[in-house]
Amino acid sequence: MTADSKHPIWNPTLYEVQLNSPTAKAVNRRKVISNAPSYYGYEYHGEIGIGVAETLLQREKDGSYLVRCYQGTKKTYLLAVKFDNKVVHYRIEYIKGVGHHLKENTKYFDRVHDLVADFLVFFNMQKFAPATLDMTNTATISNFDRTPYMTLNHRKLKALSTEIRKSLNLESFPKENLDKIDYTNSLLPSTYEKPHEFKVHTFKGLYWCEFCSNFLWGFKSQGVKCKDCGSIAHIKCSERIPRQCVPSLKKIRGIFGIDLTTLCMAHKYSIPFILTRCVKEIEARGLVQEGIYRVSGFSEDIDNLKMEFDKDAEKTDISAKAYPNINVIAGVLKLYLRLLPIPIITFQAYKSFMESDKNKTIGDKISTLRKAVKQLPQTHYDCLKFLLNHLNKIAQHSAVNKMNEQNLAIVFAPTLIASPENFTDYSHEISNLKLLMKHFKIVFFNS
Repeated sequence: MTADSKHPIWNPTLYEVQLNSPTAKAVNRRKVISNAPSYYGYEYHGEIGIGVAETLLQREKDGSYLVRCYQGTKKTYLLAVKFDNKVVHYRIEYIKGVGHHLKENTKYFDRVHDLVADFLVFFNMQKFAPATLDMTNTATISNFDRTPYMTLNHRKLKALSTEIRKSLNLESFPKENLDKIDYTNSLLPSTYEKPHEFKVHTFKGLYWCEFCSNFLWGFKSQGVKCKDCGSIAHIKCSERIPRQCVPSLKKIRGIFGIDLTTLCMAHKYSIPFILTRCVKEIEARGLVQEGIYRVSGFSEDIDNLKMEFDKDAEKTDISAKAYPNINVIAGVLKLYLRLLPIPIITFQAYKSFMESDKNKTIGDKISTLRKAVKQLPQTHYDCLKFLLNHLNKIAQHSAVNKMNEQNLAIVFAPTLIASPENFTDYSHEISNLKLLMKHFKIVFFNS
């Protein structure tokens, strides 16, 4: 199958090479060795020299192997394998509870036989497919648009962009600023960035790398798989895949403790629905609630609502009938923000935000904050703008609810800003967040 006449989707070369690899076969000893390690079987021949090992293997077929012991300054175990009519020797180790591995390799196996079978494939690849292997190791971003990954994900990216634009909540923003938003581009903007969460994975069956289109060869830890979108790649190829992960909703469990960008991409929103739902409810019946966000709701009710959001997502009922105490809704919103693995004002942007303190005039401080917010990932930027707009509305009713910018900044600074670990003095964070709220329109809308 081909994406076009010049670019095959899947290259079978490495698969064919693996099929033709020698079969692993243990050369078993014929005598009992009293002190043989329990984690080796009859493939262990005890303390024999390299000459004896090679003699035993020389008359066997390629793929034959044995384990021997070398008594030097420290007892060492060596794996001898016959390949291409030659015997090669590698130091082999066993770690209890982990498995067998070669000193030169990070893969671990329950049995020596499985280790040899996997390594024979590697030998065969090196002999018969060096050019293909080299290609997988030197693939560049320049050909990314022509890869199977983009062939399979282009439509998903386009559909995602359309859904995100539809979900934008623009009613709360000044009308004079709506003309600044570009709706014409049907693809995700170049600022969209979501790194993949690749983990080394053992694949059962036949799998191909979605980046280079080559077979994931071997029998264990053949490549990596993204836990958010399910993309598959060689380890080397994964290092070159652009940061454009489009998470799959099937792989997201709950909403609390999930990275902002991951959650938004999975649910196809620019802002997490839990924020828009809670903010809408609070603005409907909590603007004049004294101590809103400062007074805590009942912890049991907050925990129950958290579980409902994790289970039912957008279907969760947060009406006055279900939760008459608006402080419970406010408490869940704060809990969601507190559990984010990466706060809305990220660790990378933290230093830029704090630079504002070095300026003496309000104008210079605001100018620094305007530059700082532009360093945030798009989803973080959208969420910060949305929340600050909401907090401004709360502050506008401070004569009744007693929550002015200072009080709101005290509540939200430790949650919204990625401060250093074990931080206790939030005075600078509070000052900057207060400034952001007070000059919200200038920071976000005056370019």
